[in-house]
Amino acid sequence: MKEKRVIPGTGGERYIPYDERTGEESVVYFTRDLSAEGLLKIYERIEEALEGKIAVKLHTGEKNGPNIIPGDWVKLLMDQKIAGGSIIETNSYYEGDRDTTEKHRETLKVNGWTFAPVDIMDAEGAVFLSVKGGKWFQKMSMGKTLTEYDSLLALTHFKGHTKGGFGGSNKNIGIGCADGIVGKAMIHTTPGQNDQWDISDEEFMERMTESTKAVVDHFGKKTAYINVMRNMSVSCDCEGIHAEPVVTPNVGICASLDILALDQACVDIIYAMTERERHALVERIESRHGLRQLSYMKELGMGNDRYALVDIDQEDKVILPAEAVKNLIPFDAEAGI
Repeated sequence: MKEKRVIPGTGGERYIPYDERTGEESVVYFTRDLSAEGLLKIYERIEEALEGKIAVKLHTGEKNGPNIIPGDWVKLLMDQKIAGGSIIETNSYYEGDRDTTEKHRETLKVNGWTFAPVDIMDAEGAVFLSVKGGKWFQKMSMGKTLTEYDSLLALTHFKGHTKGGFGGSNKNIGIGCADGIVGKAMIHTTPGQNDQWDISDEEFMERMTESTKAVVDHFGKKTAYINVMRNMSVSCDCEGIHAEPVVTPNVGICASLDILALDQACVDIIYAMTERERHALVERIESRHGLRQLSYMKELGMGNDRYALVDIDQEDKVILPAEAVKNLIPFDAEAGI
């Protein structure tokens, strides 16, 4: 019997305004306080979902990467709120400072991730998780020890991405939990191709999102998500010191129990900026058809693309993204702010 051909969706280059969306609303929390204290404060709004042995998925970066979430922020959070938790990572698919466990461990030391356990989940192999409702995959290969945790916190540096257009919680989980040998190849590469990066645009977004769905379905309601909108280069943290210079202003931190609502809110915040402020990041998102991440998460039933943006700096006032980006300060490359 002839195998059915899978067709990617479309529209990944088209931004859908809020008034064209349908469905329920979720809650997304917001603070302008880009500091360790701000991270701690917003975490308290979503910590109810997390229990037992907590995995903290963040991108620990290539050596000396300038844009990763500051380690002292994460240290305060873990010391005060997640003392028994572990940072989780997987080895990279590309050649570099993190494609073997040995090199990855050295990079973690260079970048200061020494204050808490760091579990390189695919150091000793992989485990397959089911992809419910996927059209590209029925299962996805993940770092082996992922299933040893009870809860998952995606602590994400929101920024651009060379393949995904933008990297939010969806990218952090979908790429970041897939093991470096099998899982990441399933997302990035058509079998038999010489180009390991041959999958792009809508197909890439859908494959990555199905990988994410396998993880969030596994943890169920014991998941929470934080996106830090700081040092938002159009480049991912996997590019390290070679990342494109940051030109987009810093905004704040967002958090939610709904992965789609959170990534959508951060994208909406970018689009609410002035043309000059948003140009570079919007061009990166649209040129890579990155908005397909959002529409496909909705198709897969992973959350809502409508939300109430709750400003915890203003006594939980519900605001629009436009208010979150009022009077932004141009990014100061020398100061790193």
